[in-house]
Amino acid sequence: MPELPEVETTRRGIAPHCEGRTIQQVTIRNRSLRWPIPRELDDHLAGATIRSVERRAKYLLLRVDSGTAIVHLGMSGSLRVITDNAPPLTHDHVELALDNGIRLRFNDPRRFGCWLWSVTPEQHPLLASLGPEPLAPEFTGAMLFRLSRGKQTPVKSYIMDNHVVVGVGNIYANEALFKAGIHPKRKAGRISLDRYNRLVDTIRETLSAAILMGGTTLRDFVNSDGKPGYFAQSLLVYGRGGLPCAECGTPLKEIRMNQRSTVYCGRCQR
Repeated sequence: MPELPEVETTRRGIAPHCEGRTIQQVTIRNRSLRWPIPRELDDHLAGATIRSVERRAKYLLLRVDSGTAIVHLGMSGSLRVITDNAPPLTHDHVELALDNGIRLRFNDPRRFGCWLWSVTPEQHPLLASLGPEPLAPEFTGAMLFRLSRGKQTPVKSYIMDNHVVVGVGNIYANEALFKAGIHPKRKAGRISLDRYNRLVDTIRETLSAAILMGGTTLRDFVNSDGKPGYFAQSLLVYGRGGLPCAECGTPLKEIRMNQRSTVYCGRCQR
C-alpha cells in the first residue's frame, strides 16, 4: 500500500498542475471503489476551482470553495497527470479535465481507494481522530514518551498507530527503528525520553529521504508522472531478512508482528 512518502510524492507532482485551475469536466467511470463515489462529488467539483492540494496522513485533499474531495490511493491506486490524448486505461475510474488542458486520472485496479466529499474534512470520521504529522513540529520525542507511559505495546506497533502519529507505515517503521537502534518488540513504555528523541529524528530522516526519492515501489506504486519511486534501493533492513546487517554484518532477523514482516538486527537493536 502506498505510504506517506508515496502520497506526498503524488501531492507534490499534481499540485503545480492543479492549484488555481478550474475543473471543466468530471468523469466517473466506476463508482464502486472502497466506498461508492457520492454523486455530490461530481456536482461540487464540476466548474469549481481547485484552491489547494494538501495531504493529511495518507489522504489527499483537493480543496475547492464549497468543500473538499478526500482521496485515498488504497493498495494499488495512482493519480496521474495526463498531458496528451492518451485514451483511458481499463482501471482509470475517475478523471478531472482542467482548464489548462491537463487531465487528472485516478487508476485503481483493486478498487480499494476512495473519492469522498466533505464540507468539513477535518471533522470527517476518516480524519478526525488522527495523530500529528511526523514531519510537523508538534511531533516530538517528549510527546511519544508521554503517551507511551505504562504501555505494554511493542514500540513498532506504537509508532504505527495513527492515533499516535500518522503515516509511519511498515516499511518506514522498520527502517527508523533500525537507525535508532531500538528493537521493534521492546515495550513502548520501557523506552527512555532520549531514545524517543532519537527515534523521532530517524522517523523524520527516513520519511524525508523517501519523499526526495519518490517513495518506495514494492508492487504497484507509481507517482504522478507514471514513474516508480527509488527509495527501495536505500532500504537497510526491510526485505533483507537473512542478509548481513549494514552496520555489524550479523544476519538480519525476520519475524511477523501483527501479520506484517518485521526485520531487525539482533545485535544493533536493543
